[in-house]
Amino acid sequence: MINEQLLNPRSIVVIGGSNNVHKPGGAIVRNLLDGDYQGDLRIVNPKEDTIQGLKAFHNVKDIPQTDLAILVVAAKYCPDYVDYLCAEKGVRAFVIISAGFGEETKAGAELEQRILDTCERYGAALIGPNCIGLLNRNHHSVFTLPIPNLDPMGADFISGSGATAVFILESAVSKGLKFNSVWSIGNGKQIGIEDVLQYMDEHFNPETDSKVKLLYVENIANPDKLLYYASRLIRKGCRIAAIKAGSSESGSRAASSHTGALASSDAAVEALFRKAGIVRCFSREELTTVGCIFTLPPIMGKNFAIVTHAGGPGVMLTDALSKGGLNVPKIEGPVADELKTKLFPGSSVFNPIDFLATGTPEQLGTVIDYCEQKFDQIDAIAVIYGTPGLTQLYEAYDVLDQKIRECKKPIFPILPSLHTAGPEVEEFLKKGHVNFSDEVTLATALSQIMKTPQASPFEVELYGVDITRLHQIISGIHQEGYLSPDLVREILSCAGIPLVPELVSSSKDELIAFAEKTGYPVVAKVVGPVHKSDVGGVTLNIRSAEHLALEFDRMMQIPDAAGVMVQKMLKGTELFIGAKYEERFGHVVLCGLGGIFVEVLKDVSSGLAPLSYAEAYSMIRSLRGYKIIKGTRGQKGINEEKYAEIIVRLSTLLRFATEIKEIDINPLLADEHQVVAVDARIRIGTVFA
Repeated sequence: MINEQLLNPRSIVVIGGSNNVHKPGGAIVRNLLDGDYQGDLRIVNPKEDTIQGLKAFHNVKDIPQTDLAILVVAAKYCPDYVDYLCAEKGVRAFVIISAGFGEETKAGAELEQRILDTCERYGAALIGPNCIGLLNRNHHSVFTLPIPNLDPMGADFISGSGATAVFILESAVSKGLKFNSVWSIGNGKQIGIEDVLQYMDEHFNPETDSKVKLLYVENIANPDKLLYYASRLIRKGCRIAAIKAGSSESGSRAASSHTGALASSDAAVEALFRKAGIVRCFSREELTTVGCIFTLPPIMGKNFAIVTHAGGPGVMLTDALSKGGLNVPKIEGPVADELKTKLFPGSSVFNPIDFLATGTPEQLGTVIDYCEQKFDQIDAIAVIYGTPGLTQLYEAYDVLDQKIRECKKPIFPILPSLHTAGPEVEEFLKKGHVNFSDEVTLATALSQIMKTPQASPFEVELYGVDITRLHQIISGIHQEGYLSPDLVREILSCAGIPLVPELVSSSKDELIAFAEKTGYPVVAKVVGPVHKSDVGGVTLNIRSAEHLALEFDRMMQIPDAAGVMVQKMLKGTELFIGAKYEERFGHVVLCGLGGIFVEVLKDVSSGLAPLSYAEAYSMIRSLRGYKIIKGTRGQKGINEEKYAEIIVRLSTLLRFATEIKEIDINPLLADEHQVVAVDARIRIGTVFA
């Protein structure tokens, strides 16, 4: 319930404000004063007459009507203050800094609920409790430092952790990243990260509002809400990056399949972010670096020119960009030769463009002009320019400032001399620029941005999946656990997934007749045990009735054997598709190469059902083993279109079958013509046994 009293209050009261700026109550008053708050500021402190130059009220009953109250008192006093301020002083927004609520004890949770109930009854907004506060261009209601530079086009930052928010701000300020607002939601009793995104989406003005959103998330309370509003903002032109801390181990507990072992809660988060178009980050430095990249013009291609006067960093950046799927193309030809004549002897223009430590600011400008105007294959420019301590860099950074403003291609300044050339870097940042002091961190962040897919559409298409038949099959199942092979085939057939010809039977004669009709070679698999290979329940390349009869007799002696499955033996590249139902998120769909790639290397990609074709292709192409799928070293690739179609169809089926808790299709066999499911398992139920 975000309102005007919270965002732009005409008056603020700090309950527990003090003269001690080393404590939260004093630090909040200091920040409000230093931030030039324009409204009426009131302080309640029973022991002091003046607080940092302001008259103090000894009793809350003496204050006038007020919009926003900031509470910095013991938790046990907070509910009574909220009751009184709402009822008697017209307060309709609260920022509760105090800790000692639901994050600590059951009694604290009851205090917190009392506060929420009062706020809901009076229509008041509540930030916290247990937070550092709210910071925007109207009021600095936080007790922490640093206070970043505030700008309407700066980033909006929402954090589930106050302390982490401070550390992220430290990282951002050193890079020159500006902010529009900082939200520390604390326990998020009323207003969580999803609610802030909802407000930003519903009140978004593309002409005046920031288009950069940064998130630090510890708990996704409502995945659907986060997905909906984040993707809506991204479709409106915003760019969002997030850290999700705390990977759950619950997904691997008692796992009985590859999917169960791999589809953890963290995989669900990864899938959610991919579906929304959120760039996922894994450290404070990466998040703030991505935020800085978001402030620059978007890159329209993958080709970088690296401009440097120090060879080593240029080589490291080249390696890091190449590893992340970006290119540093060779620059040669008459235009390159022409540029070389304008540089000192010994300079290199092949890319990286190294114009030597003795290169001048004028030469820096010339190189950038060539990259901007004459090297058409170049999409972006990275400039690495520091100092060994022999010269000042003001003139060079003035040139860089000018070129950043003039050029249409994005320029990424990498100014590593934060100590030796600190004043010069600071002056450069004051002109409104950002700085990427480490080239490898920049490359990592760029690769994360480039591989993040666009926000997916909300509409669900059926793609020919037979939902009516699916519901008929599911409604006839009355027992939890793994389904029989015939039911598995029926369910997969509803999705139109191609299946290898097979027969399950406890009759040797029936199976031999099937093999004769299908044609040898065939595969025999025991039916009953979950892990067939572990009990010797799989035999390949059976080429005669005699051999099949022997294997049937042997497999029927395996404990828990209920029958034998015989399949036509196919050849091709082994693929894997799986899915697991993750509470609150829905089905997490996994895909990858089969065999060692899924069992040992865990080379899988995740998506959140239902998936579009664009999402499926993005998942496939993000695999480390994608070159095998595409075809390599003279081997033909698989039919990628068919593979994507099966992923999409399966995800659509799962959208309408929450009863399916786990599904494993491993392997699918693929060649350049077809992709066929060979083996599959489906588990129905609500929880793992």
